[in-house]
Amino acid sequence: MTVKPDFDSDFQDKLSDLFKWRRDVRHFLPDPISPEEVLELLEEANLAPSVGLSQPWRFVLVETQEKRQKVIANFENANSHALNDYSGDKAKLYSQLKLAGLKEAPVHLAVFCDEGTEKGAGLGRRTMPEMLRYSVVTSIQLLWLAARAKGIGVGWVSIMDPEKLKQDLAISEEWQLVGYLCVGKPKQEEITPELERAGWESREELEKLVFRR
Repeated sequence: MTVKPDFDSDFQDKLSDLFKWRRDVRHFLPDPISPEEVLELLEEANLAPSVGLSQPWRFVLVETQEKRQKVIANFENANSHALNDYSGDKAKLYSQLKLAGLKEAPVHLAVFCDEGTEKGAGLGRRTMPEMLRYSVVTSIQLLWLAARAKGIGVGWVSIMDPEKLKQDLAISEEWQLVGYLCVGKPKQEEITPELERAGWESREELEKLVFRR
């Protein structure tokens, strides 16, 4: 018989702290993350819920210097184009933001969605096929929280050409990029998001985001 765990008030308080201190990390220490630690994080990510129990996440560890340099070049090119979308003070602020820790992070992890998977037999996807990608996002979030609990930071890089990345990493056409993650020990601990500290944006109060019908 399965014994129900006791998530007492102390655990709940710590869990709430974990959510508050989960930050998108851009500044990493060069300290290595062991293969065993990486595997443990991936095992916890694999516990995520998925539509039809399809487990559509595909984790690609980008380990060679050659591949990483292509990823960095991809980001720098996309970032340069993104800067052109802004003008004036916003452009100046954008140019000062550190939006990736690709050069410092000891672990690079590309997370894809296998949209051709037959696992799950299509359950729950007829009206919302995008549920496959949403399932992958849940696995990333579990990995992120598990990493934070172990003192490891994660940064999600979205300024990237997904098709070029697939080409550079020799990825199947049926796989679609959901997230490119930098993983490593954070150089500093902050409870306030970096974009908020930099003055780019501020967090909305919950009352503005909840609607009743």
